[in-house]
This record gives sequence, C-alpha cells and structure tokens, in this order.
Amino acid sequence: MASLNVGSLGEYLREQRRSAQLSLRQLADAAGVSNPYLSQIERGLRKPSAEVLQQVAKALRISAETLYVRAGILDAERDRGEIETRAVILADPSLNERQKQVLLQIYESFRKENGFTAADGDDGASGEAAADDPRTVGGTDADPQQTAG
Repeated sequence: MASLNVGSLGEYLREQRRSAQLSLRQLADAAGVSNPYLSQIERGLRKPSAEVLQQVAKALRISAETLYVRAGILDAERDRGEIETRAVILADPSLNERQKQVLLQIYESFRKENGFTAADGDDGASGEAAADDPRTVGGTDADPQQTAG
C-alpha cells in the first residue's frame, strides 16, 4: 500500500520528531493534525498533502521543501540547489525567525528576477505572502522612510 518514498518520509519524520524531543501527540498538536493521522504518516501508511507537510515542517522547524522531496512532491535533482539554500538559511541559529523569512523573500525575489519560479507546492511556507508588497518586510509594515528611497 505505501510507496517507498512515503516510508522514507515517515522514518525521516520520526527521526526529526525524536531529535526535537517531541512526542507524537505534541507534534500532532503543534502541526494541527490528528495524532492517529500523524502516526499513520510516520508508519508509511498515509501520504500527506503538501499542506500537511508544511504544517509538520513548521512545527518541527525544518524545511518544508525537504519533506516535499522525501514525499516525492518535488524532484530532488532539479530543485536541490534551492532546497539546500533554503534549508541552510532556516537552520542558521544566528538568525531569528523574522530575519530568516526576510532573507528567504530576498532570495526568492532574485530567483524570480533571473527567471526562476518558486517550486511547485510552495504556497507561502516561507512567508512570501507579503514579498510583492514593498511596504512590508517579513509580513510586518516597514518604515515608510526605508521604502521611500
């Protein structure tokens, strides 16, 4: 019933959950999914949607793109550079969450400028919702003096 990718995904999620020192119930609550459903994902019995993977990644504080690759949603080879770049930014302990989101927005704007688009399935997992609005930085109102120049 379960594909190889889904089993690999489940094992990876279990490793990440344990390294974050979270119980299955704690992760399910943090991700907004049911405990039995998350258990089935970890055991490779269910293939979660990109949205569920995004919620789980956010709760684990890991890259959603990594989970997308493990689930077979993204092509690992084609998207490897972008995924690795995003993962490095998200894993940097010297940056706070706001700084990480702003840096990811800048990175994505440069990719768009150079003709690359966000990977399929990326529906704002990195906080790009306000990236096109020059008055916002990281989803908050920016200082008008900074954006006027």
